[in-house]
Order: sequence, then structure tokens, then C-alpha cells
Amino acid sequence: MQTLSYLLYNLITKKMKKLLALIVVVTSVTSFFSFILPEDPWKVPEKYENLKNPVKSDAVSIKAGKEIYNKHCITCHGISGKGDGKRAANLNNSPADFTSAAFQNQTDGALLYKIYLGHKDMPSFKKRIPDNDDVIDGSFGQTRTPGDLVNYLRTYAK
Repeated sequence: MQTLSYLLYNLITKKMKKLLALIVVVTSVTSFFSFILPEDPWKVPEKYENLKNPVKSDAVSIKAGKEIYNKHCITCHGISGKGDGKRAANLNNSPADFTSAAFQNQTDGALLYKIYLGHKDMPSFKKRIPDNDDVIDGSFGQTRTPGDLVNYLRTYAK
């Protein structure tokens, strides 16, 4: 009887050692690659980088952009535009801070691209902001909506 329990103990111990070794290896490899691999940058195609917003930034445009923002963006980006909305804490990546110089230094076309195509936690809005299929082809579309939203986002710089 003692031999059987001894064999069982040895078998379990060996399996546990192998399992522990496997866990250490997997953890080490994962940690190694998380430091070595660069972050996935949000690359904007050149045809978008050079786009200019065709909608004049006036009171009417900013008001319309604010309505779009309140409907689609405020839950993650917050009232202040600093990425501190109610849903922000539940995301894997922090939402953009619209008040930052890094955000405001992007071109209108880059903002348009990011809004419409999304990346990681940022959802695509191409279906939520309708009638602008041509935005995906590299323009601001046929309605004022994208331009109004970009104009409103620019107000966070002030």
C-alpha cells in the first residue's frame, strides 16, 4: 500500500513540476514579447492625412458637432474631452484626450479616418454616421456631419 501511495505521489509531483515549468515558460515568453514588440500604431493612410475639412468652423457647425459628440462619443471621451467618460475605465486602452497637443496636432483627415474606421477599443462609426460611404474612399463625404464633428473636437484645444 505504501508503494502505491509513493508512486502516486511521485507521479503527481512530476506532473506538477512540468505544469509549473510550462506556466513559467509561457509567462516568460508573454512578458518578453510585451516589452519587445512595439505597440500597434494607429496608422493613417496618406490620402487621409492630407484631407482638409470642407466645413467652415462656425457656431452652427460646432453646435451640430456637439450633438453628434453627445450621441456617440461622450460615454468614453467624457464631457471634458479628456478620455474620462463613464465607459473609459472598462476599456483596454485609454480614450484619446481631445485637449492634448498630440491630439490637436493631427490633421482633419487623420481625425476623420480614425472616427470612421476605428482601432482597438475605438469603434468604427462608418455605420453609425450614415450617408457618408465615400468617407471610406478618402473624402469628407456628402454631408456636413463628419466636418461638424471634427470642428467640435477642435474646440477642446481652447
